[in-house]
Amino acid sequence: MTSETKSLCSIDILKILALLPHRYPFLMVDRIEQIDADLSCVGYKNVSANEPHFQGHFPNNPVMPGVLIIEGMAQTAGAICILNKATPDKPSLVYFMTIDEAKFRRPVRPGDVLEYHMTRIAKRRNMWWYQGEAKVAGEVVAQARVGAMIAEE
Repeated sequence: MTSETKSLCSIDILKILALLPHRYPFLMVDRIEQIDADLSCVGYKNVSANEPHFQGHFPNNPVMPGVLIIEGMAQTAGAICILNKATPDKPSLVYFMTIDEAKFRRPVRPGDVLEYHMTRIAKRRNMWWYQGEAKVAGEVVAQARVGAMIAEE
């Protein structure tokens, strides 16, 4: 499939599992929609009370760790990068390179649906940089610039 044929498509959890090496409990994106090649997309994460990090972060006041929100942004961006490679079926590894200008606006709790709004800001060879905003019910809860490199297995 070329980038032109993928414009504004969406992928479900089965396709995400085929693209990314991450698995439960570290897979932080359930669905990706509005994919415009590797330029932009919106990823979704249904935050559930039975996720293991809520046992200790924090008892009786569950808050999703900010680093996991940023990880969800990076996974969302990484999935569309792999999806738009010339050979998307060949296994790839996505390595986090940078996190810049991360800000957290409000807690994310069980029952929330996180939306990762990712927009490509630069690309060079096998490296990509994205600006991301995480939203819950339309309100920005976190934002960051993330960079990653894709390497073949």
